[in-house]
Amino acid sequence: MIEDDGDIAEAISYQLEKAGMQVKVAKTGEEGLEAVRRGADLVLLDLNLPGMDGLEVCRLIRRQTTTAHVPIIIVSARADEVDRVLGLEMGADDYVVKPFSLKELAARCRVALRRTDGGDAPQGYRDENWEVEFDSYIVRYKSTEIRLTHKEFELFRYMVERAGRVLTRERLLERVWGYESEVDTRSIDAHIRRLRLKLGPARHHVETVVGLGYRFVK
Repeated sequence: MIEDDGDIAEAISYQLEKAGMQVKVAKTGEEGLEAVRRGADLVLLDLNLPGMDGLEVCRLIRRQTTTAHVPIIIVSARADEVDRVLGLEMGADDYVVKPFSLKELAARCRVALRRTDGGDAPQGYRDENWEVEFDSYIVRYKSTEIRLTHKEFELFRYMVERAGRVLTRERLLERVWGYESEVDTRSIDAHIRRLRLKLGPARHHVETVVGLGYRFVK
């Protein structure tokens, strides 16, 4: 958790530790980045930090190959839609507005952690163009690796597993995020834009179906 307010950090830590999680608190962006580099399964990130802003922290976590896959949940008092969209476009997986329910935050953390533990899911997807390894978060298009963030990968994986089927924004929100959150259906479009930018010459495999949603085509 990267949070400079001691009272908030203590309250969140207590709730998460009660739910069986181990929490390390950093009070600045620089300190938080160093902690994430040493190893983290999930990042809770405030935006209003001393020194380095939380959005810059988010960007740097996503830019580094060793940390790009780590889920990020922004926990911020900034409630405007533009702030939420900007946070998601910077690579955050979720956005929680203060004040919030500590139990709900713990539930969101559990969901994010479950989505990174592998489980008994299929190992991957392959066709003449694609190699997608679900357990290692690796995507290759015509043998060229494409680096995706955790949420971009989950979104792409869900579409790949249902190749050819039209998926509405509502369904993508429900299945990929898995709970009620500050993420809304319009934010799905921001994630799709980021995903297509990463896919580059393969972006045409993610189609927009006007008035309905999106689909992956082989």
